[in-house]
Amino acid sequence: MNILDANEAKIPAIGFGTWPLKGETCVNMVSEALKSGYRHIDTAAFYDNEVEVGAGIRASGVDRDHVFLTTKVWPTDIADGDLQRSVEASLFRLECEYVDLILIHWPSPTIPLTNSIRALNEVKSRGLTRNIGVSNFTSAMVDEAVSLSRHQLVCNQVENHPYLDQSKMRVTCDRHNMSLIAHCPLGRGGELFQEPAICEAARRLAKSPAQIILRWHVQHEGAGAIPKTATPVRLLENLNVFDFELDAAEMKSISVLGQKNHRICDFDFSPEWD
Repeated sequence: MNILDANEAKIPAIGFGTWPLKGETCVNMVSEALKSGYRHIDTAAFYDNEVEVGAGIRASGVDRDHVFLTTKVWPTDIADGDLQRSVEASLFRLECEYVDLILIHWPSPTIPLTNSIRALNEVKSRGLTRNIGVSNFTSAMVDEAVSLSRHQLVCNQVENHPYLDQSKMRVTCDRHNMSLIAHCPLGRGGELFQEPAICEAARRLAKSPAQIILRWHVQHEGAGAIPKTATPVRLLENLNVFDFELDAAEMKSISVLGQKNHRICDFDFSPEWD
């Protein structure tokens, strides 16, 4: 599996996303993902499944130190003091002494970033997390967060798929040696899986449309993705994207789809996007 080197953090390029998995399905899928070879598991306080994620890691038999575990703090809890308590609560639910990455899940329109970044730095200094980063930040917000942080930020986790042009964010992350980790990397499938650019590459390489899209993600320098599935057979398919390459023309024809500029996660609390 490819490993992203982001400010000394070693992040597996393909991770297993756990939203919106719950209950035994979540436990079983996390366990199966790790048994299948995944070493990056993504969750969040908001997902209300950290207990199950922790149970799935233990059930897998994979040593905790071999799992890159990410969780996130919801924007209502990112004030100094609240953020630290949220991280402590996440660790309690996960039954872990530390996580590998804590992210601010979304920026807050009311809590100053100076306040949140100070708190984020403290949880790293206390050893509650090995790395810190942000999620759903704009390019300007990433620049500001980096300027405020004593510890290096290692990633911005954002919506990214071929229907959304994130070229500006790629440049921003590259400038700070941060990884761009894609949530919603398959764009909810459907119409995207029928795009000629993707289907033609899938036929040439004898791969599925999902594998072509995930390969498009990881073939960008410093980029990763956290696809979610509740279907065990899809686990290996989503992970097995490192034994082939898209050619330059295929990369370009898939990237052109970003002109559609379709965003799935756009809420009333979202920032003004790039």
